Amino acid sequence: MAHDLGRIIGVVALAAAVPLAWALARGEWRSASHFLLLMGLTTAVAASADRLPSSHGRNVDWSHGMVVAALTWLIVPALATVPLWGSGHYSRWIDSYFDAMSGLTTTGLALVQDLDHLPESVNLWRHILQFLGGQGIILAALMFLAGSGALSLFEGEGREHRMFPNVRTTARFIWRVSATHAAIGIGVLASVGVLVQGFDPGRAFFHSASIFMAAFDTGGFSPMSTSIAYYNSPIFEAIVAVLMIAGAMSFGLHHAIWQRRRVAGNIEVRTIAFTFSVTLLVTILGLALIGVVDEFYPLVRVGLFHALSAHTGTGFSTVSSAELASWSGLAFGGIAIAMALGGMSSSTAGGVKALRIGLAIRAMRDTVREALLPEGAVVSRTFTQYGKQHINPNLIRSVFTISLLYVGLYLSGAAVALGLGYDLGPALFESISASAAVGLSVGVVSPDMPLLLEIVYILQMWVGRLEFVAIAALLGFAASTVFGK
Repeated sequence: MAHDLGRIIGVVALAAAVPLAWALARGEWRSASHFLLLMGLTTAVAASADRLPSSHGRNVDWSHGMVVAALTWLIVPALATVPLWGSGHYSRWIDSYFDAMSGLTTTGLALVQDLDHLPESVNLWRHILQFLGGQGIILAALMFLAGSGALSLFEGEGREHRMFPNVRTTARFIWRVSATHAAIGIGVLASVGVLVQGFDPGRAFFHSASIFMAAFDTGGFSPMSTSIAYYNSPIFEAIVAVLMIAGAMSFGLHHAIWQRRRVAGNIEVRTIAFTFSVTLLVTILGLALIGVVDEFYPLVRVGLFHALSAHTGTGFSTVSSAELASWSGLAFGGIAIAMALGGMSSSTAGGVKALRIGLAIRAMRDTVREALLPEGAVVSRTFTQYGKQHINPNLIRSVFTISLLYVGLYLSGAAVALGLGYDLGPALFESISASAAVGLSVGVVSPDMPLLLEIVYILQMWVGRLEFVAIAALLGFAASTVFGK
């Protein structure tokens, strides 16, 4: 386990080379020294772990792979704080850990202070963390690692669908899809930056690369404190919206589209189209009722962007946290529900996921039909997801168990915030945002928030990203280690 964990941590050293090069090119010498320190530290850990016994050629328990996944997502953020904490833009070390965890889990909540003057290389590092988290840092390692524990590591990151029988081949396909979207997305955004925003090529590339990583990996970090409002461009928002949709799509769906297979009957496609339509209508109706936006076009533009940002789990915004907090009634509820539902399974998005929502609706519908149909009538128990799939009791039990655990996670964070004196609406909104890895905020998350609440949100981001199973395996492993089998 330690050997595999060290090899995964080695990926951080490779990733840190990118902001290091940017720091050297921009003359950010202090930041460059911090990235060198990070690379040296992670390389030393990886080299030390490489001397430990390897799992290659031996059977690795499924639980061991889950434990490695859970520990990876605790340890990597701690290492990633080196350039963040060294930047001087955080009042406490745990604030930098909060941002590193938020980045790796693609949440997007942030405690960085004076973001607009953060060194570009450190800002780029925040977005690279989201790219690693969205794609899966373990997935990156699996491109180079082999062994019988690969499948459990793959599933430990909260992924379910493999496009190919071989995990390494699946990992390479996912990164190939991402590289293709990156080439197109960064190119188009950079062109808009130069032609519409008036940026110079270097600044345009920095912003386009950062926004692409945050959009496609549904992370929500932004180079500027005003998020997407900084660009004030409908064209820019439209491109970002397309990238958010692509990020919230299952990589299995990407594969099906690349293979030119029909996807209209896919249960996730139908479910997310339905839930997004409902939450969008609720949000726009709520905005119209409270009179936040008077004219029709701005109303639809604001409502559509934020409903999409919430449902895909991205967390971009074109309004301030204070203005978002003023959205009461239906608008507030529409955004909160969209965040809780999330994107598709095996995507970069968080939340309950469309597959579970669709299967839960299907199970309830079948139960009602069985009660209404004559005795002996047969109810079809299949659904379409990359082919005909059978519904069995174990699948439905898993769907409802994970869904209820998410609801419990949402409520637990809200309960802590309520106990610390926050109102119910903001407490629940922020808890859902942290647990579902969204990043929209109504002002509860701030450098001044209580330490206990900050720790709770860190745990919610960690648990919500790994979808409980890997966390349960880690807790079980720790208990067996301390108390014996």
